[in-house]
Amino acid sequence: MVSNVAARFLGSPDIYGHEEREPEQSINFVTCHDGFTLNDLVSYDRKHNEANGEDNRDGTNDNASWNCGVEGPTEDPAIEALRSRQVRNFLTLLLLAVGTPMLTMGDEVRRTQHGNNNAYCQDDETSWFDWTLLERHRGLHRFVKALIAFRHQRDILVARTQLTLNQLLAVARLDWHGVELGSPDWSDRSHSLAFTLTSIGSRLRLHGMLNAYWESLRFQLPPAGATTHGGWRRWIDTSLPSPDDIVEWEHAPVLADTSYLVQLRSIVFLVEPVATGIE
Repeated sequence: MVSNVAARFLGSPDIYGHEEREPEQSINFVTCHDGFTLNDLVSYDRKHNEANGEDNRDGTNDNASWNCGVEGPTEDPAIEALRSRQVRNFLTLLLLAVGTPMLTMGDEVRRTQHGNNNAYCQDDETSWFDWTLLERHRGLHRFVKALIAFRHQRDILVARTQLTLNQLLAVARLDWHGVELGSPDWSDRSHSLAFTLTSIGSRLRLHGMLNAYWESLRFQLPPAGATTHGGWRRWIDTSLPSPDDIVEWEHAPVLADTSYLVQLRSIVFLVEPVATGIE
């Protein structure tokens, strides 16, 4: 449900809005030590805990996972590309959301437990960190580092502003959209959402487009501001291969069109520098 995604992205005001709590009170995570790793979340429909000696009865059966068409490892390039995209989608929302991100060890390089979602009893390759993954998935590792670097540049950190979550959302300049500007679809069957956000220090504008649909969707773009430097630039597109999936702002291509085709099951973020020196 897109309304639930929006609430989590904003630091869960439905949970913390009744109290004057800091944005950091919202601990955001996709996976944790109990359950699937992020790689396994997009690679298995069901748990595979046979090695634990409990006839696969231990561990939760509610994993909210999708194997993208094949259970477990595959050499199908289309399925592998979709899994890689889904991993980047999850990490993008996690690391750009308001709140404190919690990243499970190894998710930044697609560590797998081979479908075991209760691996505490496995003191072997199932639960160990495979350091060869740093080279095998160096593109994803770079992607995560770039997202973390952005968090350190956000206005709320640069200005060291002390705001509660309610205060932050009250001053936020945020507009919600769907594939058409100003027309978000909040229905239970919606698979798309977009928004335009101006940072509280007015250093930049971000435009995010989320497409969870199984087909590509063309999103209208808001007009560029009169004080910006060159208009909208493509910062993140999780459908693109590394290193084009996330780029430094000074190297981000400027968009000339008034719309953007967001590929199936992918996320796009555009950036529009407003203040000088942001580059």
